[in-house]
Amino acid sequence: MAMDDRYLRTGIFLAPFHALGENPTLAMERDMDLLVHLDRLNYHEAWVGEHHSGGFEIISCPEMFIAAAAERTRHIRLGTGVVSLPYHNPFTLASRMQQLDHMTRGRAMFGVGPGALVHDAAKIGIDAAAQRPRMNEALDVIMELMQGRSVTKKTDWFELNAAQVQLPSYTQPMMEMAVACARSPVGAVASGRHGIGMLSIGGTSDDALKAHANNWNIYTQNAEQNGKVADRKKWRIVTFAHVADTREQARKDVEFGLQKYCQYFTDVATFPIIPPGITDPLEYLTTEGIACIGTPDDCIRHFERLWKGSDGGFGAVLLLAHNWADWGATQRSYELMARFVHPHFQRNSNALRQLSYDIATSHSDGYKAQSAAAVMGEIEKHKAKTA
Repeated sequence: MAMDDRYLRTGIFLAPFHALGENPTLAMERDMDLLVHLDRLNYHEAWVGEHHSGGFEIISCPEMFIAAAAERTRHIRLGTGVVSLPYHNPFTLASRMQQLDHMTRGRAMFGVGPGALVHDAAKIGIDAAAQRPRMNEALDVIMELMQGRSVTKKTDWFELNAAQVQLPSYTQPMMEMAVACARSPVGAVASGRHGIGMLSIGGTSDDALKAHANNWNIYTQNAEQNGKVADRKKWRIVTFAHVADTREQARKDVEFGLQKYCQYFTDVATFPIIPPGITDPLEYLTTEGIACIGTPDDCIRHFERLWKGSDGGFGAVLLLAHNWADWGATQRSYELMARFVHPHFQRNSNALRQLSYDIATSHSDGYKAQSAAAVMGEIEKHKAKTA
């Protein structure tokens, strides 16, 4: 039996999404409970988003949420997924993240992006066309600051004068960083130029996977041009999945919240996931390969498709935490994936167990005969001594 040499890390991308009828205090507490649940189930990482408007995505400060989560968990790594760089002064942001690096003893990760919701940018007077250039300006500075260097720089939106963070990184040489990359190549260019991670969001249809693979090629080109290594382990792809014991049960589970989620993307979010005119979102999402709603075996096939579509592999698969199902079914889904899907992609972690089982089975008759003979021999010895 050939052992699969892949090791695909697993995690979630927690925007989060909560329907308007939900109690927001309890919703955030449930997000925290989810991270504790995933920590116990050996998920590797969770990325927590930053949003300020729209009503559904209610965490506005991922660093604060991560600090609290770090106190409740033991192993899982926790990343900002992502901080919107145009909304922050890069010096104070870098300083906060250095503090978080120490507070989490190196479990924190620093994910950045231009800002996903135009609503957020508009509320603080930032034009949509300025978001990506500002992200690049801030990222260039942050990369220097996170490595303890002094920066003097003036732009039309921030000014730094011999700015230098006062804490060294707990994680050496610096904390892990990543850039969100959706439809435009901006994230791929930025992450490749600095040799940091790439977070591919924007769906996993066939066309989306081609776009993700093309962005990785852009990443590779920019990494090579800047003397960096294009390591596929730094590439993460975000997808949808909900699993249950049967396909019928999984489909029934997502009736709880799928429609409200799709409506939010139609009404508010920048990129609708359901095109106009689609009357059955569940069928569309599964048929187009955007989501897996089925059994653990279906999820294995879904992840295999992502791997193949990446044209060479990637480092981690992140589930977009969607709250399509109620809390009980959601917990069950993550547990089923951890038990029956993840081992398939982590160097086939049951391969040696299966090999050991097969060897024992192939010699079973002989071993049983030897055992029976040994027992009978002891019985005869005992009889002889007591005669």
